[in-house]
Formats: sequence, structure tokens, C-alpha cells
Amino acid sequence: MERIFQIIAVLALTALVVFAAIGCQPAYADEIPADAKRYQRTLIRTSHALWGLDAPVAAFAAQIHQESRWRVNARSPVGAEGLAQFMPATSDWFAELYPSHLGDRQPYNPGWALRAMVLYDKWLHARIQAACPCEKWAMVLSAYNGGLGWVYRDKRLASSKGLDPLVWFDSVERVNAGRSTANWKENRGYPRKILLRWEPLYERAAWGNGVCP
Repeated sequence: MERIFQIIAVLALTALVVFAAIGCQPAYADEIPADAKRYQRTLIRTSHALWGLDAPVAAFAAQIHQESRWRVNARSPVGAEGLAQFMPATSDWFAELYPSHLGDRQPYNPGWALRAMVLYDKWLHARIQAACPCEKWAMVLSAYNGGLGWVYRDKRLASSKGLDPLVWFDSVERVNAGRSTANWKENRGYPRKILLRWEPLYERAAWGNGVCP
């Protein structure tokens, strides 16, 4: 009988440990949304057509993951629209900049949104200098999220403080050239989530190359 009670006690303790472990898990899972598969081929074709065969498709996929979780009809509280979460003014301006690729703005059209995002990333990429691809892409993403002008100001401020303006992580990302605390924190989390959390998820799923090792 004593042996039975010991077994029951061990089983009860094991159950408590398991439930405690489950309770400590985050409310979300690091997995690719089901909707993503619907647009995988479109993203790959678009990336290769606009960027080249070396396009960092996993980085683009990670960016869409962060922006909208692949929800075509996503709309943020501040008015950002579609898969790529373009603000109306930005999508209007960018559609005028690339009429042959984009035509009139259609943020809720998945094909349009993916083309616009890849083109905008490429536009930003050409205007930013950095020490290596990973650092450069972190700055591209910061610019996508908050504006290229802020990245330029942050780089200048970092340089004035003796930090390397060509390095984002633990260098430029540490300074704030004047944004509100909330906007600054959101902007600093944006590249880290995309490149360090979501990009490896899509690389492992064989979506294509990323930009950070």
C-alpha cells in the first residue's frame, strides 16, 4: 500500500510540473500562419523578379509576418493597411514613384502589397550604408517602420557619441534622435523581431535565404 501511495505522489508531482511548464509558455507559438502558404509562391516570384535570384525571401516573409501575420484585410489602429501595412500617404506616394510596377495603390490586394513592400525595401536598401548585410537590413527595417529620415538622424547621433554609425545592433539602435519613448521602443523591437525571431522560422521552412546568420 505504501508503495502505491509513493507512485501516486510521484505522478501527482509530475502532473504539477507539466502544468506549470505549460502555464509558463507564451500566449503565441513561433509558427508560420496557415495563410502564409497561400502567398508563398507569389512572394518568391515577386522577390526574384524585383530583387534578383539572391533575394532574401525569408526576410521578406518575416517582415509580412511581423506586419500583418499574413492577414490580407489587416488594418492597424492608426490606419496602416493590408499585408504590408502601408499607410495611405506612403502607398500613394510610392505607387506614383513606380507606376509601371504598381499602378494605382491597392493595399488590400496581396500581389500589390508584396510588390510594394519588396520595392520599398529595395528603395531603402539603396540609400543606407552599413557594415554588413545583417546590420544594413536592420536599418532598412527601422526605416520601413519609422522613416528613413529618422535612421539618418540616429546614425548621426550615434557617431557623435562615439558609436559606429555603420552598425545597428547595440550601436545605432541604442540612441534616440528625438522620437517619443513609445515610438522609439516599437521601432527598436521591429528589426529584432523580424531578423532574429521570424527570419529563422522561414529559413527553416525552406522559404529561401535570410540576411542574418
